[in-house]
Amino acid sequence: MKLWGGRFTKDTSQLTDDFNSSIHFDNILYSYDIQGSIAHATMLGKQGIISIDEAELIIKGLNEILQEIKMGKVEFDVSAEDIHMNVEKFLINKIGDTGKKLHTGRSRNDQVALDIRMYVKDKIKHIDSLLHELHEVLVNIAEKNIDTIMPGYTHLQKAQPITLAHHVLAYFEMFKRDRERLSDCYKRVNIMPLGAGALATTTYNLDRTYVSKLLDFDGITMNSLDSVSDRDFCIEFMSAMSLMMMHLSRFSEEIILWCSDEFNFIQLDDEYSTGSSIMPQKKNPDIAELVRGKTGRVYGNLLALLTTMKGLPLAYNKDMQEDKEALFDSVNTLSMAIPIFTKMLATLKVNKEVMYKSAGRGFTNATDAADWLVKNKVPFREAHEIIGKLVLYSIENNKTLEELTIEEYKNISDCFDETVYSSITLEACVNNRKVDGGPSKESIEKVIFINKNYLLNNSIQK
Repeated sequence: MKLWGGRFTKDTSQLTDDFNSSIHFDNILYSYDIQGSIAHATMLGKQGIISIDEAELIIKGLNEILQEIKMGKVEFDVSAEDIHMNVEKFLINKIGDTGKKLHTGRSRNDQVALDIRMYVKDKIKHIDSLLHELHEVLVNIAEKNIDTIMPGYTHLQKAQPITLAHHVLAYFEMFKRDRERLSDCYKRVNIMPLGAGALATTTYNLDRTYVSKLLDFDGITMNSLDSVSDRDFCIEFMSAMSLMMMHLSRFSEEIILWCSDEFNFIQLDDEYSTGSSIMPQKKNPDIAELVRGKTGRVYGNLLALLTTMKGLPLAYNKDMQEDKEALFDSVNTLSMAIPIFTKMLATLKVNKEVMYKSAGRGFTNATDAADWLVKNKVPFREAHEIIGKLVLYSIENNKTLEELTIEEYKNISDCFDETVYSSITLEACVNNRKVDGGPSKESIEKVIFINKNYLLNNSIQK
């Protein structure tokens, strides 16, 4: 007989049990469910809703069940549907009728809302710590490559010379925003829903604030209908994770390009590469490709939950059971992707000379040549046209701007003199860009200092 089966004359079919049950995936919430139940029982005893002795017996039984689950000594029952009913069934079997008093003043609706918030709180902290490690690797790469000149791109066409430090620090900013989103999301997750009941609280004299303090929440939810039917915090967290995967995927795409023979900017360590079953020469960037591929999976989970929630009336509906598999899968995907991506980055080898030579092709210093004209009193639009003609001439004659003679410059415009050459070296193109946020050595050193301070002083509250 189900714990809720009093008004039923027949047992549910095996087909219904299998379709309705969530224990095969929500069992991972067992520790949160038991922590919440211990806090609830403690409050029931404090409020005199059950006796102190009964509360202590329940708490003792729950702690024993927690250890038994950790040690693999219990078998979850599909007919008990979910982790909440399984734990309650274990408790009743262990301590008898007193265990039946645990559920006084609560519903599975507010119970699961509590469990999932506790889970998300922990996972936000965990993923933030993984991003912190990734941030440290990015700063380390930047420090080692302040002077590593490479081409910067727009439209995947060479644009202007930058440094590898400048490039990887762009990703530092992306992952920094990701961490800020996690921190902000945490504030809305950290509100305690237990005590909302099924939808309209209860007539028992519950002390919800006391429970929230026991469970380390910042406060309590203020509307019981919203408390049990809200999954905004899951959607927000999954949205933040989708953005993280998008950033990882963009970086992965560049890693894949950079380690190709066409670029040859980097070499991936053997530990984070794979081979071909037929082509013995191959060294494939499968880790980066998998990160890129799994991004669609995380996007799909977000869209699935948004679609599930879009038409639900207040308050709780069974559709909401579908939140967990999508959420758990996204968390598991990020928890695998970030660490291996971090290790892949930390171990790659940079081909600095190849990057430098590549930056020297494609007229990446053309803008600086135009800027030289502007600084010599030529209006920018005229300078733009002059350099365009100069580039066309260079292409036709298979030369770079540095290889042109001063006579060839003057044939295009008599504004040029010998000082133009010192302004169009790759080093000058990079290091003369001293504007905050730019690629110059001076700017990058300043940003690295700022980022190190950020890493020392920013983490999700523990």
